[in-house]
Amino acid sequence: MSAEKITSLLSICQRHAERLQWAMRQLSHLQPFDPEQLEKVDDTTIAIMDQFASRFSKLQDAMGAQLLPAVLDLTAEQGELTTFIDKLNRLEKMGAIHSTERWMMLREMRNQFAHDYPEEPEIQASLLDKAFAQSRLLLDEFERGKSFINRYMPSPAATC
Repeated sequence: MSAEKITSLLSICQRHAERLQWAMRQLSHLQPFDPEQLEKVDDTTIAIMDQFASRFSKLQDAMGAQLLPAVLDLTAEQGELTTFIDKLNRLEKMGAIHSTERWMMLREMRNQFAHDYPEEPEIQASLLDKAFAQSRLLLDEFERGKSFINRYMPSPAATC
């Protein structure tokens, strides 16, 4: 994979990360999320919650589907890596991700965002609290991935 392609992927992920962090800052005063409070939020806050869920999902997806496979290409890892879990295990051994288990947990969180619970504020509050904690882990994984890539491509990745 070319340096330009990896730089482009890092830029996309960086944009998602920055917008996720913005949404987290905007919603931080609501933590911990309360079901009764969620029933009373205004349209702007709902839009920010949507932005939060969307950017979490987009960052996790862009990393999992594009950036992490690019890391394997960049490092020219040898061996048969036919399943996603094999790739994650290799990335963990290389130090590009914290752990396969953590990545799978983040992937599950992304999947949970696909479900909407407008009539169940207790579920919404619980999901948002869990997502806030996992967002910090996702952002940490992105930083870890950037640092790993910087070892192989010091100048392009350093710009992100």
